[in-house]
Amino acid sequence: MSTPLSNSPADKRVVRAAAVQIAPVFDQPGATLERVLNAVGEAADKGAQLAVFPETFVPYYPYFSFIEPPYRMGAAHLKLYAEAPVVPGPVTEALAAAARARRIVLVVGVNERDGGSLYNTQLIFDADGELRLKRRKITPTYHERMVWGQGDGAGLRCVDTAVGRLGALACWEHYNPLARYALMADGEEIHASQFPGSMVGQVFADQIDAAIRHHAAEAASFVVNSTGWLTDEQIAAISPDETHRKVLRGGCFTAIVSPEGQYLAPPLTQGEGMVVADLDLALVLKRKRMMDSVGHYARPELLSLTLDDRPAAPVRRVSSPSEPEVCDGLSSPSPEPRAADQRVAVVRSAAG
Repeated sequence: MSTPLSNSPADKRVVRAAAVQIAPVFDQPGATLERVLNAVGEAADKGAQLAVFPETFVPYYPYFSFIEPPYRMGAAHLKLYAEAPVVPGPVTEALAAAARARRIVLVVGVNERDGGSLYNTQLIFDADGELRLKRRKITPTYHERMVWGQGDGAGLRCVDTAVGRLGALACWEHYNPLARYALMADGEEIHASQFPGSMVGQVFADQIDAAIRHHAAEAASFVVNSTGWLTDEQIAAISPDETHRKVLRGGCFTAIVSPEGQYLAPPLTQGEGMVVADLDLALVLKRKRMMDSVGHYARPELLSLTLDDRPAAPVRRVSSPSEPEVCDGLSSPSPEPRAADQRVAVVRSAAG
C-alpha cells in the first residue's frame, strides 16, 4: 500500500474543495457535460482546487430503472447507451482540458460504455489534466443491476493528486466496510463520495449523513460528498405517475466533512449550488493520533483484508510451451495436470 503525500506532523497544506449539487439534462445529448464544464469554471472562480460531481452524472443517473420494471425500460436503457461516454474519448478529453485550464482536480461520475456493457464509473483528473483513476462501482445496488455491470478491485486504491492523496466510492459502496478499509489502508487523506440524489426521500439523506460522517471519523480523512438534483419538470418527464414522482424527491445531501466528523459548511439539501470549504490537512494527523484505523488501532494479526486488485478480464490466456524445456540434454517433466483437467479426465473415462 502507498503512503500519504506528507507524513510531516507540521502539515501546512490547506485545500479548498467544492461539492457540486447540480441537475443533469435529459433531452439534449452533450448538454450535461456542458453543465459540468460551466460548474468547473464557477468552482475555480471561488478558489476551489478540488471539485466533486454526483454519481454517474454524465449523461445522467438512470432514474428510470428505479421506477420502471425491466420489460418496460428497454428504450430508456438504449438511449442511455447511445449517450454514455467511452473512456478515454471526447468526454474525458473535455474534462481533462477543463481541469488543466483551471488547475483543478476533478472527480466526475459517468455511465461508461465498454463494448456491450455500461458501468458506474468514477473518474479522477489531476490538476494537470491527467486521468489518474478510472474505477467502477464494484456492486451496483438493487435496480442498478439491470443497468450496469460489476467493477473490480483494481479501482479500490488512492491516487496522489495536486490536493493530496485522494480516494473515491459511489453511493452504497460506503456500506461495504472492506471497500472503505482498502482506501484507508492506502493512505487516503481526502475521500470523494458520490450519490445520485433526488431519490427515496428524507431517509436517503439521513443515510448519506450517517455514512459520510462515519467514514470521515473512521478513516481520519476529509469527505467531499456530492448528490444530484432533479427539478419538478424533470421528475414529471421521467414519469406521469404521481406515486413514482414521490420517490424521485428528497435524498439530496451535498456536504463536506472533517476528519473529526464535523461539517465544515451547512449541507445543501435543496436546489442547485455548491458547498465550498477549506480543508486543513493537519487535521488528518490530529485525528489519527487518537485513532488510526490502519495503524495503532489495528490488529492485523487478528483481523486483516485480502484484496484482489487485478483488473477483471473475460479471458485469461494460459499457454503451454510449444517445445519441452531441455536441461542437461534431458526434457523436463511435464507439469502436474490442473485439478479441473483431472476432473474432466475422470468424467470422460467413466462415460467411456
